[in-house]
Amino acid sequence: MPDIDLSEYERSVHVRRLRAGDYDAVRAVQQKAFQTIDPWTKEEFESQLRTFPAGQLGVEYDDDLVGVSASLIVVGDEAQTAHEFEDISDEGSIRNHRQDGDYLYGIDIAIDPEFQGKRLARRLYDARKDICRRQNLKGMIIGGRIPGYSAHADAMSPEDYAERVEQRLLDDPVLNAQLANGFRVRRIMHGYMPEDVQSAGHATLMEWTNPEYRQPDMAGSRTARLCVVQYEMRQILSFGDFARQCEFFVSAGSDYRSDFVLFPELLTTQLLPLVGHARGYEAARAIAAYTPDYLDLFTDLAIRYNVNIVGGTHLTVEDDATYNVAYLFGRNGSIDRQYKIHVTPSEASHWGVTGGDTVQVFDTDRGKVAILICYDIEFPELARIAVHKGAELIFVPSNTDMRSGHLRVSRCAMARCIENHIYVAQAGAIGNLPSLDAAEVHYAQSAIYTPSDIAFDRDGIAAECTPNTEMVIVHDLNLDTLARHRFEGTTRNWDDRRTDLYRLHVRDGNAEI
Repeated sequence: MPDIDLSEYERSVHVRRLRAGDYDAVRAVQQKAFQTIDPWTKEEFESQLRTFPAGQLGVEYDDDLVGVSASLIVVGDEAQTAHEFEDISDEGSIRNHRQDGDYLYGIDIAIDPEFQGKRLARRLYDARKDICRRQNLKGMIIGGRIPGYSAHADAMSPEDYAERVEQRLLDDPVLNAQLANGFRVRRIMHGYMPEDVQSAGHATLMEWTNPEYRQPDMAGSRTARLCVVQYEMRQILSFGDFARQCEFFVSAGSDYRSDFVLFPELLTTQLLPLVGHARGYEAARAIAAYTPDYLDLFTDLAIRYNVNIVGGTHLTVEDDATYNVAYLFGRNGSIDRQYKIHVTPSEASHWGVTGGDTVQVFDTDRGKVAILICYDIEFPELARIAVHKGAELIFVPSNTDMRSGHLRVSRCAMARCIENHIYVAQAGAIGNLPSLDAAEVHYAQSAIYTPSDIAFDRDGIAAECTPNTEMVIVHDLNLDTLARHRFEGTTRNWDDRRTDLYRLHVRDGNAEI
């Protein structure tokens, strides 16, 4: 398969545990972020790592440590009363960490000012929330700085200031971020950190409640939240118009804390009016010229909004051949791709599209996923291969012009769920582009499908859009339910295959399924 070098578009963004060798970088980040507060001493930092290594986190951007976070576990009843920073942090050493506690307490979070605006703090908050989920803690408590308060201290109390920030009458860079990450102000703590001149020594006692907390006998489940975009193909005048429309939906998915945002097939054919009078093969190659802009756009959106994006599909030229390619943009800055394997007659004749030859399965932060592009979901062998490789969720970006075409895709998607004990999410395009001579008419009723059994939603449809209406659907999928269903379902299609009579031979890996 011809290849295109994506390295210049990829960004490496990930959260990891801090290590002893990170101290100088941690100190540098804190010095830049907290101009009036001393950074951790090396002894304090090393004590934190010894006491609770899982709670000391950093975020890297292109291999540079640009954000840091420190935390410990506490007993909530004790931490929710008024206290001072030196006491709750044990003067920075966290030797008061309680592994048998029920709340995570965040004592520090700092982002290098040069990297603010990329929502890196959200990644650290999300990583802390993951600790709460994994350890089944009731929630998280923080003593939040209010660095904007010093400018208003003569005019109002810190209580009034916090209330006005909550009402969006004032802006505070720290409190705004904490509110956006699901925290609620419980009280103001006076004298929390006297050396914090910007906050006049005060802090907000804030709490985030873990919605997945369960009593010990109920704990543990893997979930993925999907945002499926039913996207309208409307006339645009520039690539900027296209970018703004895409960003709107990515932002919406991020606001709902989605793990994935799925766009429809042939998304970038919306750019066709920008390439003049080109038709057929020439038009496909004119769209392919936007590949660098497309890759830059969605890489930036995935990182900035902290969400994995299946960016529909984009016609891509490699070694003088045109492919219909679905790109998966990871919120960690990675880029993966799936080539459409089965090309429709109209794609071959009008665009000159060549088919790919491999079913890819991608490791994500919410498990293994695959992408089968529109027509590909109508071939059951491909889903079998994906599931054999570990996929639990298949994304289907589609583009159909009539209801009959949509039904072919959607009904086959539902069948793949039943056959393989998987979830399938389908996103289609709507709207008309009358100036084009191909891909000008669209019909869709996008949906998220499940196996058809007692454990799942009625009719095997978890959520679906209104036909031919621009909208999104957001839905949580329980991935553990799939594993249980494979062994406990009313029917067990995967295990009940008669492999003594038939097998699927896969040239990729020379496997038999």
